[in-house]
Amino acid sequence: MKIIRHITRQIIILTAIVAGTTAVRAQSDGQFTQYYEIPAYYNAGAIGTTDLLRIRGGMRMQWVGIDNAPRTFVATADMPLRLLGKRFAVGLVMNQGSMGLYRSMNLGARLAYHQPLFKGRLSIGLGAGFIDQSFKGSEVFLPDEDDFHQGSDDAIPTNDIRGNALDLSLGAFYSHKWFWAGISVNHLNNPTITFNSESGEGGSENNYEFNVGRTAYFMAGSNIPVKNTLIEVMPSVLVKSDFNFTTAEITARVRYNRFLTAGLGYRYKDALSLILAAELKGFYIGYSYDYPTSAIAKASSGSHEIVAGYSLKLDFSEKNKNKHKSIRIM
Repeated sequence: MKIIRHITRQIIILTAIVAGTTAVRAQSDGQFTQYYEIPAYYNAGAIGTTDLLRIRGGMRMQWVGIDNAPRTFVATADMPLRLLGKRFAVGLVMNQGSMGLYRSMNLGARLAYHQPLFKGRLSIGLGAGFIDQSFKGSEVFLPDEDDFHQGSDDAIPTNDIRGNALDLSLGAFYSHKWFWAGISVNHLNNPTITFNSESGEGGSENNYEFNVGRTAYFMAGSNIPVKNTLIEVMPSVLVKSDFNFTTAEITARVRYNRFLTAGLGYRYKDALSLILAAELKGFYIGYSYDYPTSAIAKASSGSHEIVAGYSLKLDFSEKNKNKHKSIRIM
């Protein structure tokens, strides 16, 4: 077990290391089993699709049992609004993650325009923000008898480095009474982060770069009521690609009385998922457990994820415009 953990630690460290002046391409978005609850994270157009102020926050602990395994936190908020007689939507997205000695944070705003189409609504959205990344080079450790690196290897930062860059995204999302679907591209501008030494020391401060490659997403789902029951069947799918590697996951959930939900999921060549959730008076809480189907199962007992949030009904009707109640009669 110690050998496996040691090897895994080295893999995680090497994945995060940026090599010399050569830009490295990698998919940097977090992975969430309950993707259907945070669609704005994947698609800039997936905001304001209901007359609700929606707030969601999620925490994922991946590969429990492995030291320095990925940890990811995400928070989203979005709401529709009326402007010049048209329907728009605004939103905020924040994502923070860690993997070994690597840290990343994304913070961005979303703006979308909605247009009625075929008894549904088409939304086109644009996201803009920044991505901040850092690497704790001061904590890099290589065994004395390492066969792949030397202590003087210039490709390995020996001090803490950090950088940030502008990050753009674009998405289209269609919502209907019975189904929804969207396609999007995150990191649209293919941002390149140039790392600088956090200590302010001279030398090779600008020799490290990280290229955040564009990532495309397709997501879709449906709500299928079972006749003469309080049960809904809710299948969904997420496909993601950085144009070098493509993966997909499919989820099947059953909801009772818009209250309790249970489901199963499968991520291609990665994991099987169990999902449980509850909704009550605008509050939502969901839990998922991923059991790995890949070789990582030899070192990890699985991944845990919690998503929670609140939805508040917004009233856009003209009859309530400028109408207020006295606090003395409320």
